[in-house]
Formats: sequence, structure tokens, C-alpha cells
Amino acid sequence: MLPESERAKILADLSEDEADALQWDWRFWGRPDQIQPPGEWVTWLILAGRGWGKTRTGAEWVRHKVCGSTPLAGGQARRIAVVAETAADARDVMVEGVTGILSVHPKDFRPLYEPSKRRLTWPNGAIATLFNAVEPDQLRGPQQDLAWSDELAKWRYARETWDMLQFGLRLGNAPQQIITTTPKPLPVLKEIIANSDTVVTRGSTYDNRANLAPTFFRQIVRRYEGTRLGRQELNAELLEEAEGALWSRETIEKHRDAFGALLSEADRVVAWRKKMKRIVVALDPAVTSEEDAAEHGVIVGGLGYDGHGYILEDLSERLSPDGVARKAIAAYDRWQADRIIGEVNNGGDWIGHTIAQTAKAMKTEKQRDHGEVAYATVRASRGKQARAEPVSALDEQGRVHHVGSFPALEDQMCTWEPLSGQRSPDRLDARVWAITELMLGGADVYTYSETDFVINGRY
Repeated sequence: MLPESERAKILADLSEDEADALQWDWRFWGRPDQIQPPGEWVTWLILAGRGWGKTRTGAEWVRHKVCGSTPLAGGQARRIAVVAETAADARDVMVEGVTGILSVHPKDFRPLYEPSKRRLTWPNGAIATLFNAVEPDQLRGPQQDLAWSDELAKWRYARETWDMLQFGLRLGNAPQQIITTTPKPLPVLKEIIANSDTVVTRGSTYDNRANLAPTFFRQIVRRYEGTRLGRQELNAELLEEAEGALWSRETIEKHRDAFGALLSEADRVVAWRKKMKRIVVALDPAVTSEEDAAEHGVIVGGLGYDGHGYILEDLSERLSPDGVARKAIAAYDRWQADRIIGEVNNGGDWIGHTIAQTAKAMKTEKQRDHGEVAYATVRASRGKQARAEPVSALDEQGRVHHVGSFPALEDQMCTWEPLSGQRSPDRLDARVWAITELMLGGADVYTYSETDFVINGRY
């Protein structure tokens, strides 16, 4: 990070031995989160996005454990298991890859690689054997004091391979292992995370941005940022999906309009407003505005001229009554919406009056040109599941689309289990009300004016 002239001066002052040592000093080059964590742990689990430096970290950790201070000096580990999804991955990525085991060793310390034997042998006598998750029984019998498992979330037989590896990790006083993987919600991975002997390091693609091609961020990251795939592969989020949920991430992703959100906010509003026959702002008001209360669900939805529903914006937030009213009215104006839809169950009756008063206040403050806001109340006459099921059916039919990505909303949709007795979440409820209004029937409209309110066109 120093200017080039200062870097050159420092390097010029080093002896050849010092310069050589610096070149191979991982504690100097690696980021703090790529260095072995302290403490007495068995498993170091690195859950990180593409390009974070997982492979380099795994290879450097193996070298750190295997090599002593000189090529022939013994290290802390003598028998190592190197486990990949396939035999080709073990060879091409973990051993011979650009940041694989061979690449991180100085010449004198470099192990001999014998592909036919699936073996690496270090000058000090340490031996690593390559295994793959297609053949779990390869691990039945061998024993180790060190293991490196790469991309465990991709393993075909993850449970079987992991179990066999654990039986063999029994040499020495304190055998250890590292896992480098992009996450998926696999039961075995969740168990590893929950284990008290596991230390978890989390990271995203953005952590290593300085060492990645600029075009990667301009094209790949922008294309997938916020999508299910992007959240998993770039941000390394462990995306849960409940078995009894009414929505699946696959369905949402399949019908997402990812490119629709790439425009600037102003251009996006203009472009999508032209495609909409109707637009509503749906509210699921929280009962209170305390810090630990639920958020106010605020969703902007539209009905396109093609007859499909579109989720255009998620503005949900924990706010005061006046704050949520201002946010809803601002969205109503920005999108030139038909109306604001507000649920009045569970103490939400205040929202209509608050919107009326806030609309007048915003006009006085010169934040709006007029005081009227079309507002419709909705009151649930059926249970949450009964209301949500017709909407989820529209999603399954490919008739509802997310314009861009809404991670918090999508998490609620894919983790709420109606039969569990859980209260349906705020963002999800607002989304259900928006699509219900646009595609499954309407509500009585109350148009609030500067002085009073109009009910169905009559004072």
C-alpha cells in the first residue's frame, strides 16, 4: 500500500535471503482472516465467496503445518488427507492449481507429487494422500493428523465422505482439519458449524477485490449481486429454506427480472412505471414502534400490461408511525401509485389516520404538491396461510416476478412455515397484500384529502 518509490527503497535494503523469505512469508501477504485462528480447535471452517482466497489459504495452512524451519526439519503434521469433490479437482485445484499446494512452497521445501499414487511427499518425510468425495470408501482405513477438505458443499456424497474422514483423523495429540468452501444449506455443514470444536471464518468476494480483475466486478458481480446465486457464491451466505415454506428460492430465481434493477433508481422507476397498468404500495404495520418490535412491511407492487405481477421495491423498516407513513407516501408519489394498501388487523387501524395527517404535513413542508392520498384498508378474514397460498400459486405459475433482488424479503418467504404456528413476517405479509390487491381482488378505497377524507367518492 506504500508508494512505489518507498516500496522499492525497502526492498532494495533487503538481503537476498531476506527478500526470499519475504516472498514466501504468508503471515506478511495474507489478510488477518486468512491466518490460522488462535485457540484449541479441531476444525477451521472457512465459508467464503468466489475469489476470496480459500484455496490459497488452505494450501498455505497445509504448508505451515507440514514444514519445519528447514527443508528436512519435521513439522507439526506427518500424515495429511487432501479431499476434493473429484479426483480431477484434487489434482487440478488443490495440488497443481495456481494457488495450490505446489505453488506455495519454496523450491527446497516443495513436495514430490506422484499423480499415479495420489501422493505428495515432502523432503522431511511428511506424506499427503489425495481423496475424492465420489469414492468415500477411499478414506476407510487410512489415518491422519491433518486434513484439508475443499468445497465440501459440492461433494456428491458429503455425509459419507465427511464421516469416513473423521474416523481417520486420529493420529497425534491434537489432529486438526481445515474446510474451505462456499456454503450450501446441507445438514452436514450445519452440524459442523454448530460443533463447539469448530472455528468459523466468513468472508465475501469483496474482501479480495484488490487482487481480482476489474472486469470480474463490472460484469459477474453486477450481474449476480443480490440474487440467490450471488448471495451464495459471492457473499457466502448460508441460505436457509424451510421444508414447509410456500416459496422456494428456485422458483423466485427462475422468474426474477435481474436486469430490470441494473438501471439507476430514477431510470428504473420511469422505465417500469410505463410497463405497469396499476401500482400499489402495500403496508403491514407493526403493532408498536419499539426497538425490538417487528418491522413495518412496505412493498411496492405492480400489475403489468402483460397481466403479470411485479415486486418493484421493498422499503420495509423499523420506523415510527410518522416515519412509515412518510416512506409510504414518498413511494406512492415516486411510483405514481394508485393507492396505499394498509392492513388494519392487530392494532393497525392507526395507519389510515396517520397517512392522512402526514400527507397534509408533507404538503405544508413543501414535500408534496397535493394533500390527497388514495388509501385502501384490508382486514384479514382468513388465516395467514389461506391468504398466502393463492399468491404462492401465482409465483409457481411464473406470473409474479421480482425486479432485482430483495434478500430480506426472500429470506422470509423461504423460511416461513405456515404449519409451524409462526407469525407470518412483515415483509411477506405486505407482499401478499400487494399481489392480492393487484391480481386476486381489491378493497374499498378511502381517499384522504387536506381537510377530511372521501369514502367511495362521498364526503
